[in-house]
Amino acid sequence: CSAIDACESSNGGCSAKAECRRTTPGNRACVCSAGYTGDGIVCIEINPCLVNNGGCDRNAECTQTGPNQAVCNCLKGYSGDGKTCTYISLCLQNNGGCSEFAICNDTELTERTCTCKTNYTGDGFQCRGNIFQELLRNSNTSKFYFHLEALSIRDISGPGPFTLFVPRTDILNSDPRVKDWVAKGVMAQVLRYHMVGCASLLHKDLTTITNITSLQGEQVHISYSQNSLVLNNKAEIILSDAVGTNGVIHVINQILVP
Repeated sequence: CSAIDACESSNGGCSAKAECRRTTPGNRACVCSAGYTGDGIVCIEINPCLVNNGGCDRNAECTQTGPNQAVCNCLKGYSGDGKTCTYISLCLQNNGGCSEFAICNDTELTERTCTCKTNYTGDGFQCRGNIFQELLRNSNTSKFYFHLEALSIRDISGPGPFTLFVPRTDILNSDPRVKDWVAKGVMAQVLRYHMVGCASLLHKDLTTITNITSLQGEQVHISYSQNSLVLNNKAEIILSDAVGTNGVIHVINQILVP
């Protein structure tokens, strides 16, 4: 007589994912292969992601790649090897795209808010201080700033509001009259003729006004035609509505003379 091998035929009735092991003559045991679980007759592939996220970080995605095998990938907005994932702050690089005068705050994944700092105004991406500061930050208006500084004119650094008509830098640099005004001591009056106190007048406001009084004391005439604002029938406003905390700046293409 010879012993009957219960595993000889059809893997002993075990699952194809199991090993048939002979025990005693005519008997066998079915053991699921590595990566599978069950009673040996039925073996199911183990998905490690179903338990404790497969050992991945809670901010990672676990993806099954085979029996009891998986890979971990950090979710969007996080970096790392999947086992450890660290939040990527948008604000750490280039202030999150906010203005240098703004505070960047992370709100949620891939999102942040930009808020202008105290004493600045704007949408967070562009923040402006008072108009005296803003003159220096713009090449079109910086020459006007230097003239004010040279004469210690600080009228527009106060609380305001003010409206400022600034001749473009190249105009101030090229007009030969400027040197004469400086030499004669009248440059301060010329500069103040470009300033209006007690009002922050935007482009749309100026279209409804015909005359305004400057800080120099004399009036500036305003006319509006063909979508252009012209001062004293000569100087055209070419850039408008640079709003600061204490007023607004308009750039003009000629010097106003009282």
